[in-house]
Amino acid sequence: MKLAVIKYNAGNIQSVAFALDRLGVDYIVTENAEEIKKADKVIFPGVGEASTTMNFVRDKKLDQLIPHLQQPVLGICLGMQLMCRYSEENNTTCLGIFDEDVKRFQPSADLKVPHMGWNTLMDVKDWLDPQLEEQQVYFVHSYYVPFNKNTVAAADYGIRYSAALRKDNFYAVQFHPEKSAHAGELVIKSFLNV
Repeated sequence: MKLAVIKYNAGNIQSVAFALDRLGVDYIVTENAEEIKKADKVIFPGVGEASTTMNFVRDKKLDQLIPHLQQPVLGICLGMQLMCRYSEENNTTCLGIFDEDVKRFQPSADLKVPHMGWNTLMDVKDWLDPQLEEQQVYFVHSYYVPFNKNTVAAADYGIRYSAALRKDNFYAVQFHPEKSAHAGELVIKSFLNV
């Protein structure tokens, strides 16, 4: 299997690479459209701010590539949010793979923003290993995708939101599987097995 990790200005490529190394997976890190198109599976990672990152994605013409990929594609954290239609973060038009708007958590006395730390997965289904139900995974995010028809796992942080999505050959997680210990390995394996 040939796996491509899309290279762009999103900060967690190295931690994704380390996770794949731990699993013994062969992969390439690339922004080359032809290499990405030829891959059996693609990972679209991400950490950072939506508008700056989308500008970079557009500059590299990745916005014309990613939505048209035919093989399984996994978006991680900001990668998942950029796969949506729009983000409230700096009023950003995104890739539109998932027909959803990304919203900002509203801070309160009980809830700090960003949501940072371990949280429990619930309502796990579809491509995700059923063992992930009630497992803890690691989140770092100020924005979330509301619960919707493409939600295949949820989490709660003052509001129930999408922890994972699926639409056709596009898969996505809001949390960081590469930082989520055994549960994260199960997520990556679930994707590799689709």
